Amino acid sequence: MERNDPNNELSQEGQTVGLPENAYRELAPGEAYEPVMREKGSKPKEVTPYSVIFGIVMAVVFSAAAAYLGLRVGQVFEAAIPIAIIAVGVGNLTGRKNMLGQNVIIQSIGASSGVIVAGAIFTLPALYILGLDAAFYQVFLSSLFGGILGILFLIPFRKYFVKDMHGKYPFPEATATTEVLVSGEKKGNQAKLLAVSGLVGGLYDFVIGTFGWWTETVSTRICGWGEVLAEKAKMVFKVNTGAAVLGLGYIVGLKYAAIICAGSFTVWFVLIPFISHFADGQTVAVGEGVTALLGQMTPEDIFRNYARHIGIGGIAMAGVIGIIRSSKIIRQAVGLAVGELRGKKSAAGEDDRRTQRDIPMKIILVGLLVTLAALFIFFALGVVHNLTLALIGILIVFVIAFLFTTVAANAIAIVGNNPVSGMTLMTLILSSLILAGVGLHGTSGMVAAMVIGGVVCTALAMAGGFVTDLKIGYWIGTTPAKQEAWKFLGTVVSAATVGGVMILLNKTYGFTGEGALVAPQANAMAAVIKPLMEGGATPWLLYGAGAALALILTMIGVPALAFALGMFIPLELNTPLLVGGIVSWFVTTRSKDKAVNTARRDRGTLIASGFIAGGALMGVVSAMLRYFGFDWFAKGWNGTAGAEVLALVMYAALIGYFVWDSKRAKVGE
Repeated sequence: MERNDPNNELSQEGQTVGLPENAYRELAPGEAYEPVMREKGSKPKEVTPYSVIFGIVMAVVFSAAAAYLGLRVGQVFEAAIPIAIIAVGVGNLTGRKNMLGQNVIIQSIGASSGVIVAGAIFTLPALYILGLDAAFYQVFLSSLFGGILGILFLIPFRKYFVKDMHGKYPFPEATATTEVLVSGEKKGNQAKLLAVSGLVGGLYDFVIGTFGWWTETVSTRICGWGEVLAEKAKMVFKVNTGAAVLGLGYIVGLKYAAIICAGSFTVWFVLIPFISHFADGQTVAVGEGVTALLGQMTPEDIFRNYARHIGIGGIAMAGVIGIIRSSKIIRQAVGLAVGELRGKKSAAGEDDRRTQRDIPMKIILVGLLVTLAALFIFFALGVVHNLTLALIGILIVFVIAFLFTTVAANAIAIVGNNPVSGMTLMTLILSSLILAGVGLHGTSGMVAAMVIGGVVCTALAMAGGFVTDLKIGYWIGTTPAKQEAWKFLGTVVSAATVGGVMILLNKTYGFTGEGALVAPQANAMAAVIKPLMEGGATPWLLYGAGAALALILTMIGVPALAFALGMFIPLELNTPLLVGGIVSWFVTTRSKDKAVNTARRDRGTLIASGFIAGGALMGVVSAMLRYFGFDWFAKGWNGTAGAEVLALVMYAALIGYFVWDSKRAKVGE
């Protein structure tokens, strides 16, 4: 959209028509950024019954959708953009005026869903995978306390990331969300487009999940030569044909989708055939329960038992590299926080301005102490049942969550992707070693390590997601303290929702066995923690190889985290990301007119968001139908070659619709 000069005509709430010209660039010496809702002459509505209730509804709906999608395909979509579009659309349809401030609050409360879900589903399903059980209160409290810690840890870093680094970090997701919110004050056709694409994607994925008229995954085994290739050379190609994952790939973009798939292709087309060729006929004791000869294993078995451990090591090392790179930021933010506690004010009384007013540092400190005390009680009474071990647990949570907070925020600010999986894997390894070192082993040790990992994972996911909310508020001109205070409500609602949805999905699908939910991150966590706690064979050599690979990738400028993620997430869930990335590249490069390409990109983003939201929501509906006994799945037909051929035809039709509708965009629409 057009970025207008800050001297444009004001609305009755003191807001400009569009974003100021200097919204996305670095400021010149002495230049100040004036937000859309200006500091002077502006009394915007922010926290109202409408914005709070709407935000709660969005938190519930998107928590359920994100939990299903994350456990199904291993990717949690960020809810900020779809929620912003819905908030704008409903506001326009109901004739509400000057909704910017309220829409930011709606988005901020509702967007708690994606980050809380990520923290929970990346870790806690591992308890089910390990044959243990996770009570509702364990899922709820670990998600709740982790979310609260993420908010409290990030607030001292807000001014550094959103104000001091203005124009230096791109904030891709915050940029897209801000554009939606600001443009929504002038037009409302985005909501209609989102609804249509959500209906298309939702019905498409509903048919797959509920009726099984075509297969969800297509592989080269559909052909005779593909069977031979998989059997003899241990090479197989797969693609998930769902609409939600296709939309996710579009938003990720071709660059990062290609890097993720490069990691996946390295495993499936290089490492797996290589391992099979040179170790054929031998039994290699790596990992738990590995007894079959390599020559007898399928490519999927080799991936699960050997190759993915290299990716796990790469993810952990990528997290360490991130901390080292963020050490200066940590020191600066701590200095700012200490200065405020001592009563030091910045120049020109800036801290007293509405648009720069945070929750006071003394309240943050009290909140942090109360949260740690409650966490100690939770660990002592509900997890480890030992005061000393509970104290060790909260120390692990505090130190690691604080150190990794800047890594998460920095990653979101630069590329829009939060490396929470790798950081959580490192947390699990460290906490398992520490807990085992003080005598906690076996089942109780695994439960303790996973709950600790869940708290840390949620804290880091929240820190990364919340910096997006605060940057949106900075550009638009809302009051940071209000965003910060009401974010706690979104955390409570999302934590309760994800706890219920996870238990529902476990009872409906399960996380182990045929037809189970994939939950790739949780499976990786389970693979790491079991040998550490039960004294089994830990594949340290493979972890080390992955760590070395991450260092090499960093040396040559390749994002190690994205590459390593591709190495341990199943191939069929990575390839549709590449397909979506190619669609994004195609629709944004067909015209010689840059403005046309930009319009097509934006329209495609809305369609992709609809696919994600619609597909994920209908996935939850499908799960609930199966849970209540409505089983209409065509089991006999779904496993045939004909169902796979039909899946290819339908997938091609979906891609064709995506491209066609994206190219219908008009400049200025």
